[in-house]
Amino acid sequence: MAVKIKSQHGTIDINNDVIATVVGGSATEQYGVVGMASKKALRDGFNQILKRADYTRGVVVRQETNGISVDVYIVVGYGTKISEVSKSVQAKVKYNLNAMLGIAANEVNVIVQGVRVLAD
Repeated sequence: MAVKIKSQHGTIDINNDVIATVVGGSATEQYGVVGMASKKALRDGFNQILKRADYTRGVVVRQETNGISVDVYIVVGYGTKISEVSKSVQAKVKYNLNAMLGIAANEVNVIVQGVRVLAD
């Protein structure tokens, strides 16, 4: 699937893999996020943190009539306030999708797949 944006010069198709990369990069930049997790944790490894090339396995993009809906699967660091980290991820993902791609995200759902203790 791809998001289609019509302009006066023609149509722009943005692939869901591009959207997933922007979403994953935005999420992992936030304080408290250790990394992205797979949406199918049992199949892909429960405690596996995804690399940048695999962000598509940790993001679900659904097309809607007036924008998109995004599910983001993350792993947070132990000792951080999960609700604040989630709000921060939601805000940053919405902002970056609009600023980088010109796509309005109707909702950004953050699913915390795990908590990881960080080494000192």
